[in-house]
Amino acid sequence: MGNASNRRPNIIGGGLAWAWLLFALLPIYYIVITSVRPRAEYFTSNPLVPPTTWTGEAYVKVLQNQFLMYFLNSVVVTLATVSVVLLISLMAAYVIVRNRSRFSGALFSSLLLGIAIPLQAAIIPVYYLIVQMGLYDTLWALILPSIAFAIPLSVLILVNFLRDVPNELFEAMRVDGASDWRMLWQLAAPLAKPAIVTVGIYDALQVWNGFLFPLILTQSSDKRVLPLSLWSYQGEFGVDVPAVLAAVVLSVVPVLAAYAIGRRQLVSGLTAGFSK
Repeated sequence: MGNASNRRPNIIGGGLAWAWLLFALLPIYYIVITSVRPRAEYFTSNPLVPPTTWTGEAYVKVLQNQFLMYFLNSVVVTLATVSVVLLISLMAAYVIVRNRSRFSGALFSSLLLGIAIPLQAAIIPVYYLIVQMGLYDTLWALILPSIAFAIPLSVLILVNFLRDVPNELFEAMRVDGASDWRMLWQLAAPLAKPAIVTVGIYDALQVWNGFLFPLILTQSSDKRVLPLSLWSYQGEFGVDVPAVLAAVVLSVVPVLAAYAIGRRQLVSGLTAGFSK
């Protein structure tokens, strides 16, 4: 009787879960349906009913208004930021885990302090530094601050993962005469791949969707990235909601592709540090 009771389906819980799923998918459905709806039909039909005429004119309009330039700017900023963050964070995490000195402890503490500093609170000093460095209204003005704010959390995730790597593996390589540099790239990096993918995807999402840095640190149209360009499309197209949402759909495609590629490593990396 006890086993039968344990196997009894939770109908109420399942129903609430499906209701929540539908509620969460509703905005996505609305965005996709509206983006393929003719502009005239948007104001005369139920927004949740599929359009009577499917059209891609909104996507054509977006692609004809410098969307590819904004897209390329976002790609450059995201790839540059994530590449540098992963390189620095992995090396810092290795030093913190393998070096038990006072310096490594102070380094880790300072990085943890960086997590507590909100981006909004530091935007004025960041703006001042960027202007003084002569980088205002350049892509470097977006890349450098993004790197600085992404490193603390990235190091924390990688440190928690590397601490789970058995110390015997490092000692075995050291007996064979391997240097710390070799152990970093031939042992730590391959074993930490799930955490590296997790950090890469998370940081890429933060940079790709970042709005505050582009808004404050750039002003030229040729330096805009996708989040800022979506905001400007509202003024450019007026009340052309299908065009705005078509731009949203196009900007989300790379994010979905990155998640689909690194989904397994992402789940494994998110559980790093919880095995002990």
